Amino acid sequence: MTQQERRDIQRKLRIFSHAEQIQNVSKACRYFGISRNTFYRWKRLYVQFGEKALINSKPCPKNPKLRLPREIEEKILYLRQTYHLGQLRISWYLARYRGITVSAGGIYKVLKRNGLSRLPRNERKRCIPSKRYQKQMPGHHIQVDVKFLSLRAPGEKPVRRFQYTAIDDATRIRALQIFKRHTQKNAIKFVDYVIEKFPFRIHTIRTDNGHEFQALFHWHVEDLGIRHVYIKPRSPNLNGKVERSHRTDEQEFYQLLSYVDDVDLNKKLTEWEHFYNLNRPHGSLNGKTPYEMLREKL
Repeated sequence: MTQQERRDIQRKLRIFSHAEQIQNVSKACRYFGISRNTFYRWKRLYVQFGEKALINSKPCPKNPKLRLPREIEEKILYLRQTYHLGQLRISWYLARYRGITVSAGGIYKVLKRNGLSRLPRNERKRCIPSKRYQKQMPGHHIQVDVKFLSLRAPGEKPVRRFQYTAIDDATRIRALQIFKRHTQKNAIKFVDYVIEKFPFRIHTIRTDNGHEFQALFHWHVEDLGIRHVYIKPRSPNLNGKVERSHRTDEQEFYQLLSYVDDVDLNKKLTEWEHFYNLNRPHGSLNGKTPYEMLREKL
């Protein structure tokens, strides 16, 4: 007899003993959180067959025929281990790129069975209280920010680079550029690139109070007929969409990047920008890509 089976027997005998002591089955059942029908069923089995009848029956055996084919499980495990995607994102990727329909629940069972149901600690969702807003018109609000990069070529010292990012609030379409210096001059070059890149008119640009977004940048944007507004100091959640997109860059692009030189880096960043806008299923867009959302909005 296993230890678990002995625990099953002892628990039920303890319930019977408690009911006899207080002379009230209903109170005993409420105390142990069981129904009276369950109590009397256990009691009948105990009287007829003894203690062995109090052992909980084993669940139905699992049917391996109901499992996903091994090649699909391998694709699920690859996406989880390489990109740290959640089960819903894995479901979207399989449907979009492999034509394989698997529910998020089915994917979770595969991850659970293979010991991958929990993401690494640094990849788990962080709940930051914030007041969410959503613009409906493409170009109404563009959030702009800078991501500080420390890149290292094999056998070389780390190099410092600055990724300038713009994201449209309504569609999540992004524009990205990397510069060697963190200056207003480069911020002005970047905003000109954004205006040329985005397929809609820009109404407002929101930035933090960094030195790269001060007077020269501000009046350049205003002279282009675009409003430039600052978020409140020490409130990055007010530019939450561009901040969150930087975490996506870190998890899905930079952690897989082997830095060689700036030419190679800019080429790969262009490919990543194209993939993000046209091919990557977006969580906040219910699995659609930013350009699919743009077509719906327009």
